[in-house]
Amino acid sequence: MNTATTAATSTRSTAISAIGLRKSYGDKVVLDGIDLRIPEGTIFALLGPNGAGKTTTVEILSTLITADAGQAHIAGHDVTADADSVRRQIGVTGQFAAVDGLLTAEENLLLMADLHHLSRSEGRRRATELLERFELTEAARKNVATFSGGMRRKLDLAMTLVGRPRIIFLDEPTTGLDPRSRRVMWELIRNLVTEQGVTIFLTTQYLEEADHLADRIAVLDHGKLVAEGTAQELKGLIPGGHVRVQFADEAHLATAAEIFGVATRDDESLTLQIPSDGSITNLRAVLDALDNTGVQAESLTVHTPDLDDVFLTLTGRQTAPTVSTIPTPGAPAASATAQKESNR
Repeated sequence: MNTATTAATSTRSTAISAIGLRKSYGDKVVLDGIDLRIPEGTIFALLGPNGAGKTTTVEILSTLITADAGQAHIAGHDVTADADSVRRQIGVTGQFAAVDGLLTAEENLLLMADLHHLSRSEGRRRATELLERFELTEAARKNVATFSGGMRRKLDLAMTLVGRPRIIFLDEPTTGLDPRSRRVMWELIRNLVTEQGVTIFLTTQYLEEADHLADRIAVLDHGKLVAEGTAQELKGLIPGGHVRVQFADEAHLATAAEIFGVATRDDESLTLQIPSDGSITNLRAVLDALDNTGVQAESLTVHTPDLDDVFLTLTGRQTAPTVSTIPTPGAPAASATAQKESNR
């Protein structure tokens, strides 16, 4: 995140906040005291393995279920005490497209307009606008049962937008879509934020999706937030970054190995693996060291941890890891409570 983005984020109002949310079903702890602060006009991604508590978090914040403990506010409204006001501010798109296959795309949108108590003329205007925005105009009069998975997901998101929500919960919105359809959905989601200032709360198991879309990412495991920050900040938590330099012969390799004492040498491939944080400063230092000693490299590649590494490191343990939270710029660090295991 650049300096301008950081400054903008720090001055934004809070769209979603939660303190100490807990939820259990019998003796199974689903959420174990999570804290959130999400600025308006941003995309927040919640990652976690199956059963981590992602859907439960969405259900609580969208007033579908109540928490056992803790507090949550949406656009300043308490999700329990002022649920009706919350519902007027939000839209929810679940894991499966909630469209009626017996109706046409236009009829599905008009039905949502009726549910939002829009006038007939306003409902038709809104339906026409959304069909155009989601490139569904040609399919407007076709039964949804004939739609592809990507078209159904686009219509589902369009239906969520009928009421002009300021905050949208997207629970694994691209599950089952092919790569092309997934990228179309990414573009639509990003445009909602950049063009209309909508706040997006996204849960996903596609790490590339979170990396591509989210301003901030949190990792949920066993009902607890185990890390939070920008994609780059989270990647920085994981060791293993390095610069891999290949040489033309053993002589150059041996000379370079003497320069970089902590590097890992591979005589068979004539490569040297030098620890690096992936920064330009670090890369420049490596190149300068080689130039200053007259060692010529054949090739150089930079390897940095990705979100796959973050996800596997933070969620691949039998016991929950220590929480690592990188505060939102301009906001106090969120506390986190770590207790029991969750299965949802």
